[in-house]
Amino acid sequence: MRNMGGNMNDLVRQAGVMQNKIAKLQQELAERLVEASSGGGMVKVTATCKQELRSIAIDPKAMEGGDVEMLQDLVLTAVNEALRIGKATSEREISAITGGIRLPGIF
Repeated sequence: MRNMGGNMNDLVRQAGVMQNKIAKLQQELAERLVEASSGGGMVKVTATCKQELRSIAIDPKAMEGGDVEMLQDLVLTAVNEALRIGKATSEREISAITGGIRLPGIF
């Protein structure tokens, strides 16, 4: 029994260390920026790894043709790609801390 208590204490300590690392990483990911573009760079989107859009830049040339639907599609494509990159980055980095174990409420 005594040995089991020591192992349990180690597990609790390791879980606490992991929780602290995850919390710190989540703060970093909330500020880490990723970028995606579409239309050959005519639309560029910047977002955080926590899925918050920070900027959308549209090259004036994208407006020359007057095709609003095309421009909307370019914006959607760039936004979705930036969010995908941010989420994938978060998942990859948190997985490195947890050893691939999915923890509820993390993603």
